[in-house]
Amino acid sequence: MKKFSLFIVLLVAILGLVIVNLLIGSVSIPVSGVCRVLMGDETNEIWTNIIFSSRLPQVLTAIVAGAGLAVSGLQMQTVFRNPLAGPSVLGISNGAALGVAIVVLLSGNIGGVALSRLGYLGNAAMSVAAIVGAMAVLLLILWVSQRVRGNVTLLIIGVMIGYLATAIIGVLKFLSPEEDVKAFVVWGLGSFSRVSGDEMVLFITLMCILLPLAFLLVKPMNLMLLGDRYASNLGLNIRRSRMLVIISSGILVAVVTAYCGPIMFIGMAVPHLARALFSTSDHRVLMPATALCGMVLALFCNFVARMPGFEGALPVNSVTALVGAPVIAAVLLGKRVNEMEE
Repeated sequence: MKKFSLFIVLLVAILGLVIVNLLIGSVSIPVSGVCRVLMGDETNEIWTNIIFSSRLPQVLTAIVAGAGLAVSGLQMQTVFRNPLAGPSVLGISNGAALGVAIVVLLSGNIGGVALSRLGYLGNAAMSVAAIVGAMAVLLLILWVSQRVRGNVTLLIIGVMIGYLATAIIGVLKFLSPEEDVKAFVVWGLGSFSRVSGDEMVLFITLMCILLPLAFLLVKPMNLMLLGDRYASNLGLNIRRSRMLVIISSGILVAVVTAYCGPIMFIGMAVPHLARALFSTSDHRVLMPATALCGMVLALFCNFVARMPGFEGALPVNSVTALVGAPVIAAVLLGKRVNEMEE
């Protein structure tokens, strides 16, 4: 009953944050105005444009991106049994960043004009490059996973791949003009405001397909918690299950990074928050709980980044760290205190 009540609270929090995100910004729109815009009865073209071109796409993007990153982080923490694991632990986010760096930094040096300056075409090229870079690293990780048995070895190799991608990006930055470097740095700050129109429809469609597929891995993830030997005795194919979880997590990260940039912290922090709230390790409860908590945190961070008084918007990565780090630190410290008392 307690868990059911917590799910209701999270759903209400999501609904409330959606409303707040639509209402508040540099231009304040009353509740009645938002309702009329959503129903198509509003005559104020400025309000209509703000809601449909800016705020609603940001809300929808934050919801699916927050859920995707949170679920991806839970999958990584489960497969590696490491509380510090997150979506970027295998270097997949770094691969996406390398793909974008090649488009933003290298294309200008080779062709004379960086693709990032070509408007819609440039944005599409960056999204495609991010997906290609992330998937290339994912395929490399999967190839390595077939040749190593230990999770720790695979984890270390993933970290090394991430460092290698970061080193290449550093070289590209050094060789690129200041304007292109600035464009890449802005992309790296992460944002829920880059997706709109047909891109938003495609992004949400992809996530609505990938998230249910991730939920199909609940049973093998529960068995993984028992240890490899015990899970094998229960009939689980450890290598295949590990590969499927890594593929699911990697594709979620690749798609979110391609459309929103590298959003940090949510994937690592939210699973801990969900475990603390629901006091369970059962993925049948933990997966939906983590997804909902990811939506809540992403919506809240998007609201803080766009609060009135800020010129433009704050970087989402800065807000996720500022909001989430104290919360997670408190959760982990509280857990440690309870363990000592027991």
